[in-house]
Amino acid sequence: MECPYCQHPETKVTDSRDTGTYAIRRRRECLKCNKRFTTYEYVEMTPVYIIKKDGRREKFDRNKIKKGLMKALEKRPVGHDRIEEMLDSIEEKIRRTGKEEIESSVIGEYVMNALKETDQVAYIRFASVYRCFADITSFEREIKNLTE
Repeated sequence: MECPYCQHPETKVTDSRDTGTYAIRRRRECLKCNKRFTTYEYVEMTPVYIIKKDGRREKFDRNKIKKGLMKALEKRPVGHDRIEEMLDSIEEKIRRTGKEEIESSVIGEYVMNALKETDQVAYIRFASVYRCFADITSFEREIKNLTE
């Protein structure tokens, strides 16, 4: 594994943990500059295809979900480890369906549920884009549902 700081080709693993889903978290240390960094190794699974609203099929990409979560959680007090836990949980739900194709709306609901449990402001941010809120009434209705 190449060091992301000095590009030295040799590193050592200082800690290795199973994340409980489809990844192994490894803490590494560069043998040249001694800086530490974390890597994740993912099990290669049968591809899952996402059926988009317009009918297109797209290969599942964990990074797309991560980008959406990061955007919703921008400037919110949620750590990287929690985001990874949410991603793992969402991906596990997708994989446990056992389906090779899944609608994007199902994944959107998984993301919304994860955000609702983690940060309500991020949940509202994501919901406003995901559900295409047209006006303030839509926001009010969602906030009312959230507080009930």
